[in-house]
Parts: sequence; structure tokens; C-alpha cells
Amino acid sequence: MGLPNGGVHVAATPVDIRLISQSMEFFGGEKNKHGSNGDDRREQQVDLDDSSVDDDSSNSDGGSDEIEDREIRVEGERKEEEPLDDGEVEQAVVSPPNPQLPRPEAPPGVLEEEEEEETVSPPLIKRSNSLPESAVQIPALGKFFREKSISLSAAITKRLSLLTDGDDVDFDKRKVSISNVTEFNLSGLKVTVKLKNETDENEQFKGRITFFSRSNCRDSTAVRSYFRDRKLRYVEINVDVYPTREKELIERTGSSAVPQIFFNEKLFGGLVTLNSLRNCGLLEERMKDLLCRKCPDDAPAPPVYGFDDPEEEKADDMVAAVRVLRQRLPIQDRLMKMKIVRNCFSSSEMVEVLIQQFDCGRKKAVEMGRQLARRHFIHHVFGENEFEDGNHFYRFLEHEAFIPRCYNFRGSTNDLEPKAASLISQKLAKIMSAVLESYASEDGCHLDYLGISNSEEFRRYVNLMQELQRVDISTLSVSERLAFFLNLHNAMVIHGVISVGHPGSAVIDRRSFNSDFVYIIGGSPYSLTTIVNGVLRNNRRAPYSFTKPLASGDKRLELAFPQVNPLIHFGICNGSKSSPPIRFFTPQGIESELRFAAREFLQRDGIQVDLAKRTVHLTRIFKWFSADFGQEKEILKWITGYLDATKAGLLSHLSSDGGAVHIVYQDYDWSINC
Repeated sequence: MGLPNGGVHVAATPVDIRLISQSMEFFGGEKNKHGSNGDDRREQQVDLDDSSVDDDSSNSDGGSDEIEDREIRVEGERKEEEPLDDGEVEQAVVSPPNPQLPRPEAPPGVLEEEEEEETVSPPLIKRSNSLPESAVQIPALGKFFREKSISLSAAITKRLSLLTDGDDVDFDKRKVSISNVTEFNLSGLKVTVKLKNETDENEQFKGRITFFSRSNCRDSTAVRSYFRDRKLRYVEINVDVYPTREKELIERTGSSAVPQIFFNEKLFGGLVTLNSLRNCGLLEERMKDLLCRKCPDDAPAPPVYGFDDPEEEKADDMVAAVRVLRQRLPIQDRLMKMKIVRNCFSSSEMVEVLIQQFDCGRKKAVEMGRQLARRHFIHHVFGENEFEDGNHFYRFLEHEAFIPRCYNFRGSTNDLEPKAASLISQKLAKIMSAVLESYASEDGCHLDYLGISNSEEFRRYVNLMQELQRVDISTLSVSERLAFFLNLHNAMVIHGVISVGHPGSAVIDRRSFNSDFVYIIGGSPYSLTTIVNGVLRNNRRAPYSFTKPLASGDKRLELAFPQVNPLIHFGICNGSKSSPPIRFFTPQGIESELRFAAREFLQRDGIQVDLAKRTVHLTRIFKWFSADFGQEKEILKWITGYLDATKAGLLSHLSSDGGAVHIVYQDYDWSINC
């Protein structure tokens, strides 16, 4: 059919009509994007929907006539169109295609435009035939993760921005001051923030604070506490632990008095100077002036781990004879008294070797043997005598059966001349007091065993204990011996926990710990049980034990105290939480120090008085060692002298009114005191 203006009419199929309408819709959308309002376009656009097609159109009869009529109608409408004014959108009326025909694919770019419409759903992902179809759609997942990412970023930004404000914010229903917030938690994310105005006081100082001290010095303790409270790093030089540094102290200050504080190489002064400047508010300024630069080389040097102070050590004058005997004597196992005695030699063989080696008479050789026995180089296998010539058998100290259990023996005997027992006892108390001052709580109830094990003080203590192998303890006075064995027991507990571990609450483990952790002292083995029950308690049975720790005739009984002092139980620490706090005592004040320890322990938690129930709750120490304290009535009377006025009044009232008093023993916590 011919068209006006020489045009040619081509019959359009339903498919062509839909493509034309979609193309008009696409280009119209681009036009509105650059020119006209997009809302007008969406209002005037005609959406195509298969539901608009009548069910009768699916009939094959008359279907072509309807299509032809529609074509003519469209053509007539186009002839009558008027020119469009600017801003108007052409409205096209297009008949829907036949539903029996295949649906055409949309031109490129149309799907992106249709995704913005709510009526059009996004396309499904084409999956492999081996995988089941899923309702999960990629655009929906992408939108979900984008929203979560945006919300998380917004939350972090919001909370970080609040740090600049000084108001309080309710995080998780807990009111927190933003100025003090350093960290907060989001779901699955932890953010830690350090405020710019939050500066470590140690970072202000580039120098080094050093102070000289002594063990059990109140002024040194006050200086140490001040630095700890201020969280200042400092270096402490204890002249009792490092005796050679005392000479340096005198050279720098002109006196051996402590404490003496140094800021870098400059002498600041003692506790009086520290308190005076602190009270007047000039201490901060003075510290900044002296510590604003790096510490020079001429400042007091920190102690170095692993280096012992040079001391005058003299070898024993009998070492030459001992070395000869170790090489020349036939040491072997022998059968005596129906027992196999290992690693021994006869006294006659020893005398012959001494005569040949030193070209002396038999009498002098026997005297040399007695001196070796007194200095604990050799011992009789059954402890019958010091040394006698004839068919008697002896062994060297390093061949004793208990040596493998001794933790102060390192492969060979200490052949140096033994130091005085009093000197070793003093060093022991000073070193271990320094350990407590650095690695224990103020009340002594908690210890930092890991810090102790890595400290120079503990290393020097272990070296000092090797000098106990051949020391003569019998030269100590009663007070010195009491302080020595109390201090040695507490130090051995620390050493045992570090070396073999804490025994815990198991009875078998505790018994093994107390009997198998051994020191060799004066040629004899001393376990924790031997010290407490054999020496301090005059060889009394341990709790729940049927035998005494020392057999009759044991030489260690010579060191046992004839009378038991009940106060020793408040100076003994077994490494558990319910035991008395760990302490180290001095021979001069041992009695007053023990009374103070008992008073402090009983007032803290050793006794509780329930007046209404007429019941007294006591620590189990009184039950275990009732043989040392007496009967229950005697125990209550004894305790009254170590209580404060309130508890003493309650206990006296219960004891004197004639009524029955019930004693209940508290549970004992055997866990480690760390």
C-alpha cells in the first residue's frame, strides 16, 4: 500500500511492533535523562503486559483479520498526528503480541534500565545442570553486603568521632566516659584507640632512675613504693646482694648510707630530699630537667645477670689429699651386715695410700683421715665413727645415696674452704629478703615465681647454697640456728616450686615434695620434713605420720631444739594460700618477729569468733600440730594474747562464762600462693 509523500507501507508483525515500542521507550528514556522530566515520561509510558491480551486472541480463526485491522488503525492514527510542542512526549498505542509467538530478547541496555523499576525482577543466574536451581540472586547478595559494609563503616566512623567529645556515651547500656575509652567492641570486630593526649609518663624521660638500697631498709622500701605507685621505671642496686657496688656508692656519695637516688649520673639525694621536693611540687620539674636526655655512660650501671662478684676464695688445705685419694683408692661395692654397700673403700687401704703419697707415718695418716671426716669429705657407711684404722668402710661425699636428690649439689663437691655458718646465714636472709621486696606482694601472701626464677638474686642464692655442703652448723647460737632453719625452709620451698613444681592438694604429692626435695648441709641431707619436724620440732612426728623423721643416733639430732616454740608455725610457709605469709628473719630479733608474724596471721584470717553460736573457727594448723599448742582450752588461752581487743574480748567471754565452746577448723587452701 502506498503512503503519502512517497512512503512505502510495510506490514509490521507483532514482534516488530514490540521492538519498535521498546526502542522508543529506550530512546525516550535517554532523552528525558538529558532533557525532559523523567517523572512525566514514566506517567505517559505504556507498559506492555501479557495479561492485557484477551483470551479470545489465542483463537486461530480471525486472528489475521484482527492484526490487519490494528495495522490500519495505527496507520490512520499516524496520519492524523499533530506536531508536538516542546516538552510533550509522544504517546504510542501498541497492541500486545500474540502469546503463542516466542518472546524476543531485549536490546542491550534495556535490562539495566528495567532493574530500576519495581515491577521487573532481576534475572536468575544460569547454573550448571548438575547443581540445583537456587532462589539466591546475585544482585540481592551484593546489595546485602553493600548495606552491611556501609552500616559497619558508619558505626566505626560515628564511634571514633565521639572520641573528640567529652560527653558520656552509653555503650551496651553501660555509661562510659569517652575521654577514658581506649577500646570498644563491635560485632566481630575489636577496635583499640589510644588517645593522643594519653602519654606514658616513662616516655617523657629518656634517662634512667637508679637508687642504691639495702634489704629490710624502711627508707629503701618507701622509695621503691613511690616509684612503683608512679609507674616509673627504675634500677635498684641492693648492696647486700651486690656487695662490690658498696664501694661505688661510697665513691659517688661519700657515705654508705642508703637510699641514694641518681637521675642519670646526677646524685639526687635520699628519701628526705624526695619528700621535700614532692611536698613543695618541684619534683616533677626537677625530674624532667635531669632526665630529659639520654643516660650517659658515667651513670651507675645496672646489675648484669650471670656475673658473680669476685670474692676471696681459698681452697681447703686438705684438697690435695682428697684428689690423690679419689684417683688411687679402689672404690667398689661390698657386702656387709647382709647389705650391699656401694662405692666404698676400707680405712686400711686409705691409710696405705696416704703413707705412700705423703711419706708419713701411720699415725699421721690416721689423723689426716679424721680431718677429712670432720670436714665432710668422707663418711662412714653406717655412721658409726669419724675415722678408724682397720677393717672399716667409708665413702666420699659425692658417692652418698642421697646425693641425686640434693638440689644444691652440682656434679662435684665444693672443695673450697667452708665459710662460717653465720656468714652464710646472713647472706641467705639478705638475698631472699631482696627477692621478696622485688617479687612479692606487700603482705607477702603472693609470689611471682616466674620473675624470681629469672632474677639475678635467685641465681646468686642457688650459688650460695652450694657452700652449705660442708658447712659446720654446730657453731651457730640458738637464735642464729632458729633463724637459719626457718629462712632455709622458706627459701627451699621457693626453690622447690621453681624446680619441681607446686605439689598441689594431693596428699601423696605433698608428702613427696616435703621429703624428696633435699639440700646437703654439713655432709647430711635435709628435706623440708627434716627441718620442720626433725630440727625445729625436736624430732616429732609429722601430721598423719607414724614414724619420726630422724632415727635414734642420727647426728642431725644434735641440731634439734630441745623445746618446741609454737610460734615457728607462723614463720613457716609451705607455698599455699592458707599458709602464713612468707618471711625471712634475723637472729637478733627472731622472737619479736615471730610474735609479730603470729599476731598478723591470727588477726587476718587465722581465727573467727561466732558469739551467737558459741563457736570459734580456727586454722587447721592448730589441729595438725596440737602436740605443740596443747589441748583445745589451752589453745584458746594461748591465742588470746595475739588477738586485737575485739576478738580477744569475745574469746575471753566465751572461755570464762563456763559454757561449752565449739571449735571448728577452717578449710585449708592448698593452691599455690602466686
